[in-house]
Amino acid sequence: MVVEVNEKVTHYLGEPKSKLPRSNRKLLKFLRGAYSAGVPGMMSKPSTDLLANSGGFSFHYGCPNPVLRDIASWILTSGQNKPRRIAKLIPALWKRHGQEDLVIVGLLLANMSEEELGVSPWMALIHMFGEQEPLGALLEIGEELRRGGHEVPDDAWLKAMAVQSKLWHQVAVLFASLRAENVGGLRPVITTAPAGGELFERIRNKLLSQEN
Repeated sequence: MVVEVNEKVTHYLGEPKSKLPRSNRKLLKFLRGAYSAGVPGMMSKPSTDLLANSGGFSFHYGCPNPVLRDIASWILTSGQNKPRRIAKLIPALWKRHGQEDLVIVGLLLANMSEEELGVSPWMALIHMFGEQEPLGALLEIGEELRRGGHEVPDDAWLKAMAVQSKLWHQVAVLFASLRAENVGGLRPVITTAPAGGELFERIRNKLLSQEN
């Protein structure tokens, strides 16, 4: 099944383009078609109503992660000579806010340098936040950035981030959880963060229990 899905997406995408389309509108529509092509079986109808209420996404096709990695690779290869074009696509994907869009954002940020983006990937990410964001998706993006070799910001950066808004405060705690070293210096940030859902509180409690 996975092989069949990958073949469908490969056929839909075709060979990497010599350059990405200049129109974000056209490219976003094209990528949404790729998400649909990548969904196994009869699951290609996006579940917009459910996730608009519970997940914080504008749509969710259910496109598997390996297929999304192939799509992100196609974008990066097509735009390898025009990294600023990819950099401009990232906030457009975030604004549309489909579940697959946010995964693609994480993959693109993880595979781009500060020079290509104009700022660090972490800074590019946080400046796209709205008033509310799905924390689980943000945690996954943070994990992708770390896997991509982008070091998690230091204590001073996270402390400065935490005072900006309630959401940024919570996300600072999520980012801290991605670091391997002791987070004792961030105890005030962790303990005073606004209350969150089950995922957030589980992460908070784990961080506090690890402190000496």
